[in-house]
Amino acid sequence: MQKIILYFFLFCAITIHAQKNIYENPRFDEMSDDHKVLAILPFLTNLDLKDNVSEEDIKTLEEKEGYAVQDAFETYFSKRKKKKKFPVDFQNIKNTKAILAQNKIDYGNIDVYTTKQLSEILGVDAIISGTLDLNVLLSKGVSTDFNITDYFSGDANYGRIGMKISDGDTGKLLWKYEKEINKKTGKNTDDLIDRMMKLAIRKFPYERERKKDRKD
Repeated sequence: MQKIILYFFLFCAITIHAQKNIYENPRFDEMSDDHKVLAILPFLTNLDLKDNVSEEDIKTLEEKEGYAVQDAFETYFSKRKKKKKFPVDFQNIKNTKAILAQNKIDYGNIDVYTTKQLSEILGVDAIISGTLDLNVLLSKGVSTDFNITDYFSGDANYGRIGMKISDGDTGKLLWKYEKEINKKTGKNTDDLIDRMMKLAIRKFPYERERKKDRKD
């Protein structure tokens, strides 16, 4: 019984902490009222590996990690949409990549384009993008074995992820969520995104119930 109570308070603490890292534009409903399709972009990644890796290899690995997050978000939203209806759809990332490639936009230069430009090129109403700071290769999988001494040595901390949704017409920030990445957040990219969004889903602005509650 004591363990159940402890886990309950721990879950509440984690949830409250997650909500503190969430920003929502006060005009979200007004600005997103006509949103139908969102595009998920690869996340811009910064790798700080302990291993001796060349600058060229680092860039290649950063791109791989960024696309792994894009894939993981598509997987998560696809599963979520099957269980529960969203008022929006998500552009197939294969189509997103193809359209960007046709316009000579890739991972190396996507950051020079504005949200408005990318939304127009992709034909979507909003953009999901973000940043990823890592000191491990999360896509390859990491250890989740927990030891309290890891927190003192820093071995439990793998980095940080920041996700944001921007309006296509105005380019303005609609929603943002930031989260630390550590041994408790998952063993790989898919696991991280799944656990991350489960903590944030009650605050995810496109949830039907939340939209209804805001109107009430």
